[in-house]
Amino acid sequence: MNIKPIRSDKDYQRSLERVEQLWGAPVGSRQGDELEILVALVEGYEREHYPISLPHPLDAIRFRLEQTGKSLRALDGIIGQRTRVYEVMRGDRALSLKMIRNLHRDLGIPAEVLIQPTQAPVRKRVRHRSSKTKRPTLQKSA
Repeated sequence: MNIKPIRSDKDYQRSLERVEQLWGAPVGSRQGDELEILVALVEGYEREHYPISLPHPLDAIRFRLEQTGKSLRALDGIIGQRTRVYEVMRGDRALSLKMIRNLHRDLGIPAEVLIQPTQAPVRKRVRHRSSKTKRPTLQKSA
């Protein structure tokens, strides 16, 4: 067993190749122990160098519904009445704390995914100086 820290992409690639060679090794064997250690090192390196952002809350809800073979009607009672469900799923209304708790409890969606903002950025008024018009126009905020 020749295990070293993963400090570079080259080390990372070597470790992945070794994990592939050891895959399926019996738990508790010398090779199984090496595999466990390498997997922990690879996961740590990936977490630091290749972070995966959380999905948008509405995408997570849609995915879970698709995964379980349910339609938006399954959200009636979890989010609220049918009109409330459609307001939320269109992005017109943010998830409330009660909705987040219900979605987490009933659909098993992680709370850290659901607590992210769900609404699109608010448009702000920007004044353009023009000799033709003095009315403000709407512009999407960054």
